[in-house]
Amino acid sequence: MKLKKIIQRILCLLSAMLLIAPAAKIKAENTYYTYTYDYFSDVRESPDAYSAQSRIFGIDLGIGDFSSPQGMYTMGNSIYIADTGNNRIVEITVKADGFELARIIDIFQNEGQEDTFKTPNDVYVTADGDIFVCDTGNKRVVHLDKALNVVKLLVQPVDETYDASQEFLPTKAVVDAAGRVLVLGRNVNKGIMQYTPEGVFTGYIGASEVTFSMIDYIWKKLATQAQRAQMEQFVPTEYNNLALDQDGFIYVTTSVFNEYDLLSDKAKPIRKLNSMGTDILIKNGDNPPIGDIIWGNAGGVSGSSKLIDVTPLENDTYYAIDRTRCRIFGYDSQGNLLYAFGGNGNTLGTFLYPVALDHIGYDLYVLDSRANCLTRFVLTDYGKMINNALDAYQKGDYDLSADYWRDVLKVNGNYDLAYNGIGRALLRQERYKEAMEYFEVKYYDKNYSKAFKLYRKEWIEDHIGYFVVGLLILIIVPKTIKTIKKVKKEVEEE
Repeated sequence: MKLKKIIQRILCLLSAMLLIAPAAKIKAENTYYTYTYDYFSDVRESPDAYSAQSRIFGIDLGIGDFSSPQGMYTMGNSIYIADTGNNRIVEITVKADGFELARIIDIFQNEGQEDTFKTPNDVYVTADGDIFVCDTGNKRVVHLDKALNVVKLLVQPVDETYDASQEFLPTKAVVDAAGRVLVLGRNVNKGIMQYTPEGVFTGYIGASEVTFSMIDYIWKKLATQAQRAQMEQFVPTEYNNLALDQDGFIYVTTSVFNEYDLLSDKAKPIRKLNSMGTDILIKNGDNPPIGDIIWGNAGGVSGSSKLIDVTPLENDTYYAIDRTRCRIFGYDSQGNLLYAFGGNGNTLGTFLYPVALDHIGYDLYVLDSRANCLTRFVLTDYGKMINNALDAYQKGDYDLSADYWRDVLKVNGNYDLAYNGIGRALLRQERYKEAMEYFEVKYYDKNYSKAFKLYRKEWIEDHIGYFVVGLLILIIVPKTIKTIKKVKKEVEEE
């Protein structure tokens, strides 16, 4: 009897181990937490849309460790890293099976003399192969040709609009299709500095709006001159990063704002600027694109998201990275949150101090200046379904888009955007009543109202004939009856 019980216990233990093993394997595949928000601003867990594929360190390339890298740029299958602490630019080639060092740029020719960088903070490369480096420590932007010869140097503007008491410390730069060089500088809060292709400073674009509280404003009016001098000035906030999309629009991020201005969309941590510097970012989501919409104090981390870089993709989606909780937030062209993922940590898929975000195709790359590494994220099958749905809709194939969204719902029945996506596709197909049903499920009031108005108009147009006939009957029949009665009466009286 005793032996029988022992055998039973061993069998139970083995069964439990077999059941636990697969679960552990599934858990290990999810390296970070992915989630979205629903209509009620509740967090909804989501399957991973992106998977952290690999991390690369300088030592893996045989060039020693990176040292506090601050910026990067991707073009084609190349990644350029501003390895700030090592005073160099590192070019990496991305291959199917990993990464390969292409070259190190730490010496260049300046009017026949060798020159070097000092704490470079960013790099940008044009389609022609020209390289622009924010050589912050040397207070200049260096423009190099393919052969690493200096074409021109962009230095501190000699202009009355530039505060000469402030050092010229360029931190980020891009070059638009017209050859204009757009530069962000430390402690510059008048917007993006513009230089002509010849290197002439022409002013600013996209100055951030002034933010202040009414209480501070009133107090400043009532305070003495000495008190006013000690108070913070009402000045525009500065941008911390910028990027160009395929159409030449400028995406910028800022992390200087009052937290209570986020949900009301006064803070605008992500902006899309046109050539006039006007913010044209579409915000049709339940909340503006601000990162996390709920924040507390967990693990010693508190406060709102601080978005410090943004990268727009070719399908009009864009991604921003948050330094507060080290998460990546993806948005569609309408400003709807696709998903958020990542986290604070030192494991694959998490970050210690992210400083830059860029992409090659749909792959995302994050540069971590504290961990001194580059992380590559690739789409999962679930993420591909979402991207395929967005791409099909953008190309006008609404049937296919709806099919992809239905596939998404099979994997994640709580994904609000799938309901909205199917509804929008049906709306485009003029299937208004069906669209209303999908919008109603997830409380998309604006789209539901639009579908309802169109359905009502269609219904009236389809039934107008019946209305006319009914109206005529209501008018003619009583008159006919009245006439018949009158004639009958006249006949009887005769």
